[in-house]
Amino acid sequence: MPTTVKAIDIVVSDLGAAIEFYGRLGLEFVRDPYMPDNHAGCDLPNGLHLMLDTEELRSKTTEHWTPPNQGRTFLTFEYDGPADVDTKYAELVAGGVTGLQEPFDAPWGMRYATVADPSGNGVDLYANLAAS
Repeated sequence: MPTTVKAIDIVVSDLGAAIEFYGRLGLEFVRDPYMPDNHAGCDLPNGLHLMLDTEELRSKTTEHWTPPNQGRTFLTFEYDGPADVDTKYAELVAGGVTGLQEPFDAPWGMRYATVADPSGNGVDLYANLAAS
C-alpha cells in the first residue's frame, strides 16, 4: 500500500502568536477542543492538513525531543506575481515579523523572500517571474 502524506506538523513556542502570524498569510487555524492551548489545525485546499503543536505538547508526546536552536523547516507560500511577494514581505516586516531575506529575483526564475514565524521557523514567499 503506498504511503500518503496527509499532514505537516509545525512545532511552535506560542500557539496564539503562531495562529495570528499564519492568519496574516491567509490560513485559518482551529484550536483543538481537547487541547486548545497546545494544538490547532488547518485544512488546506489540496487535502493536506497543517498542524501547529506547542513545544510543551511535542515534549510530552515524543520522548527525548527538545526544541532546535533554529527552525529547520520552511513552509512556502506562492503568490500570483512578483509584486505580491514584495507587498506581503513589506507588510509582514512592518508588522514586526523578522525578515530573513529581502525579496530578490532568484536565478531559478522566481521572486523570492523569507521571513520567520514567531518561533523562528522559516516561511518563504515566492512568485514565478514569468507572472510579471
